[in-house]
Order: sequence, then C-alpha cells, then structure tokens
Amino acid sequence: MTTLYMGADKETIAKYVLFSGDPWRVEVVKQYLDEPKKVAFMREFNTYTGKYKGVDITVTSTGIGAPSAAIAMEEMYEAGMEVAVRMGTVMSMQDDMLGHFMIPVAAMRREGTSQAYVDLSYPAVADIDLVNTMNETVTAMGKRYLNGLNCTMDGFYSHMHDSRFSLEWGRDMSKTFEEVKKLGVTGIDMESSCIMTLGRLMGVKTCILTLVTVLENLKETLKGQERKDAEDLLCRTALEGIYNYHMKQQK
Repeated sequence: MTTLYMGADKETIAKYVLFSGDPWRVEVVKQYLDEPKKVAFMREFNTYTGKYKGVDITVTSTGIGAPSAAIAMEEMYEAGMEVAVRMGTVMSMQDDMLGHFMIPVAAMRREGTSQAYVDLSYPAVADIDLVNTMNETVTAMGKRYLNGLNCTMDGFYSHMHDSRFSLEWGRDMSKTFEEVKKLGVTGIDMESSCIMTLGRLMGVKTCILTLVTVLENLKETLKGQERKDAEDLLCRTALEGIYNYHMKQQK
C-alpha cells in the first residue's frame, strides 16, 4: 500500500531522499535527473524518483514548517529511506553569508513537532559524514559554507519577520535575533531541527544543506535572477553531494 499523504511505497522511493520545502524547487531538481518518474503530487508533497550519475535519488517537498516535514520524514522512512538531506533556504544572522551555504552541525529545537516525539533534552544533530561531504561539495562548487548552529522556529511572522499583525501587537523581532546571536546561532529556519531529530531517532543519516537567501528580518534578500540562479545552484549542489557521499560509501 502507498503512504497516506505522499502516495509513496518501497517500489517507488530510493534510499537517498532530498527534501525541499518548496514543491516547485522539486521541478528544478527533476531537470537534473535521468529517467525521472513522478511518484505523486498530493497536498504539498511533490515527489519524483530518478537517477543522478547512476545513483537512484528521490526528491520530495515538505511545504513550510515542521509538522508537514515530520509527515514527509515518516512516510519516506516507511518507504525505505536511509539517507535524508534537507535542501532549503535559511535566514542568516551573519551579513557576510548572503548567497553562501549553511550546513549546521546541530539545531535548537524551538519548533513544537519534534517535542511530540522526544523530550527537549534529546539533541537535533546532523550526521558528521554527510556534513563533511556536503562541505567538500560546496567548496568544489565555488561557494563558502558555515558549519554553525541553527535554530528552528514555528512562527515566521511571530519570530522572524515583521507583519501588520505583529506590529499592531507590539512584537519586537529584534529581541529574537539578539537572543539567538548571543547563543551563537548562525541561522534560523522552520524545519531543520525536526528533520534532524527524527532522522537520528529513525537511524537515518541526515543533514541540512541550506542556502542563505535572506538576512535577519529580511533586511537584505536575494531577488530576481540572482535568487533563481542561487536556487539552481542549491539543487545541483545537493545532488552532487549525495552522489559524492554514495561514492565514498562504495570504497
């Protein structure tokens, strides 16, 4: 039987799975796959399986936030996933990282979904071999990377960016950024800690490959063609990183 929300099964899903928040970024990845086969596009979950340099890889989307990311992790695990890489975007706390990569070694669990699985004392930690391989791959692609500490939150407009409502209610976003920077956090997103926590619990090798597209409170962003080119680079880097990891495992 296929899974409830994603329509996946062990016949259609590879052991290597790329997770993208954006369903349409999956279509970019698809262009770089040989023999891509559509698994399903259900709700926010757009899924293909194909080959990259001869390696079977599944790419799927999670939508925004930890709850749907957890569903994606659960259903890909049910279908046989062994290695998981989140390729996404991240808000940087460092102004010099715009357009470069963050590959966090761990994350603060300030989203609520992972707490439904395990106590907050359990760490959200990446697989070190995957991290090292992604570091090497980013360098080969001509970009810089930072192995910092991430912080995953649930509320974009309550913690990460001003909105009409947040301003009416007197929420001060600067307090969030001041606090996390004091704690040594380099980036904020909405999925990573949940994905790493579940990956560790499941015994799935997991890491996060994120491209900095915005700075704190969107004070500077990548736009237009620059953003499009950055997204394309993210997709190519993720695929190349999985291929490089696969080849290391064969030695």
